[in-house]
Amino acid sequence: MKAILSSIMTIALMLLFTFSGFAKENAVSWYCVRKKDNTQPTLSKELQFTEKYDLYWCDRKHKGYGDEEKVIYLTFDAGYENGNIERILNVLKKEEVKATFFILDNMILKNESLVKRMIDEGHLVANHTMKHKDMTKMSSINEFNEELTALEKLYENSYGVKMEKYYRPPEGKISEENLKWAKELGYKTVMWSFAYADWDNGKQPSRESALAKILENIHNGEVMLLHPTSSTNADIMEELIKTLKSQGFRFATVEELCK
Repeated sequence: MKAILSSIMTIALMLLFTFSGFAKENAVSWYCVRKKDNTQPTLSKELQFTEKYDLYWCDRKHKGYGDEEKVIYLTFDAGYENGNIERILNVLKKEEVKATFFILDNMILKNESLVKRMIDEGHLVANHTMKHKDMTKMSSINEFNEELTALEKLYENSYGVKMEKYYRPPEGKISEENLKWAKELGYKTVMWSFAYADWDNGKQPSRESALAKILENIHNGEVMLLHPTSSTNADIMEELIKTLKSQGFRFATVEELCK
């Protein structure tokens, strides 16, 4: 009897390990393969499944870098204010540029007037989830939905307007199941075609290296992800926008991208 129970326990543990491993293997972190000569990046083979869903990461309608119309989608993942978001908003207002801000509940709870400013100045405010949880660990579509709708309710109660259904997964972690759920719930998942290491406030890149990294990877139709808490990003924002304008780029929000 003990031998039978031991065998059953062994099989159960093996199954648990197998299914846990399966779930983990199917959660992937977003990235794209950068290319030279200002051409659009490509997706790795493991991420090509995302093309079956309402996931947007680069504007395929705008590919050329010559005389063709050129557009940049400037997006920010905003979790809290440290003075730099206000600085960036000041530049965007001065340069008459509209951007997309993916926010968490903390922005509304602690910086309600700053989010109100985003709305009033014509920026698109979108969903980065309520608490920045790993959405690939959600066990059901209901749990997944709650993390999104909780932020929407807070936003609507605070500002009297509905939050548009554009969603960016925390830390860029996705799974096929997540993309199915998001599409089923009416969300468009928005990733990016360029990002760089700007998120660590204690280890900020220099102004010169940041500008060089961004500009050498510029491509038409780019969805640029920046963190607005970055002091470097706040420092370079005006020069970056002016440089891109001089190269013939215009700026748009992800509403245009997702049409």
